[in-house]
Amino acid sequence: MSETQTPLHIGVVLFPGFQLLDVAGPLDCFNILSQSHPLKLSILSTTLAPVTTLSLVRGASLSSFSQSIVPTHTFSSPPSTPIDVLFLPGGLGTRPPNDLEELKAFLVQHAPAARFILTVCTGSGLLAQTGLLDGKRATGNKNSWEWTTEQSGGVEWVYKARWVEDGRFWTSSGVSAGIDMALAWVAKVYGGEVAERIAKTMEYVWERDSTVDSFADLYKHDV
Repeated sequence: MSETQTPLHIGVVLFPGFQLLDVAGPLDCFNILSQSHPLKLSILSTTLAPVTTLSLVRGASLSSFSQSIVPTHTFSSPPSTPIDVLFLPGGLGTRPPNDLEELKAFLVQHAPAARFILTVCTGSGLLAQTGLLDGKRATGNKNSWEWTTEQSGGVEWVYKARWVEDGRFWTSSGVSAGIDMALAWVAKVYGGEVAERIAKTMEYVWERDSTVDSFADLYKHDV
């Protein structure tokens, strides 16, 4: 893909209770990518208040230990420039009692214009609730497989997969799998040499085979 065709604007969609590494791992890939390729980052949420990793799910945490990310835009006031890549993490916050209707409405409105939609972990389940994954192949966190797949019967859920690519939709398994997916996406869009350089810079052992998923064997769900 030529420099004029590569994505320029990545939009990360956040909610309280997101999984930190779902976001931080792939974003660090993109941080390094931005040193050699022009990129713009927007962080979107319901308000401009810092978005915490602390989940509202009852019993999910025994302490207030958490981190926060400050959004640059809200769903009701998004960036004026088109978002080329929508990025949706997972985490316990994908579940009730979080009210994610505004987030889902934003995805429905803006996903059609995005060139790529990337999800990590249970983010695929949240995206599936919108109907945008219907008819697509997708995967998600094997530790939350039942919840994820219950969000839509119209998705072709792939159990044993580190990540799945179906056209402009990229979905990964749990947490750290998002880094493997992000590097595979970089390789597809920017070239394998660029992805290799990023992995080496991160000192990350990149799993290049999307079908290698040891956690699928670990949890052994009936599929």
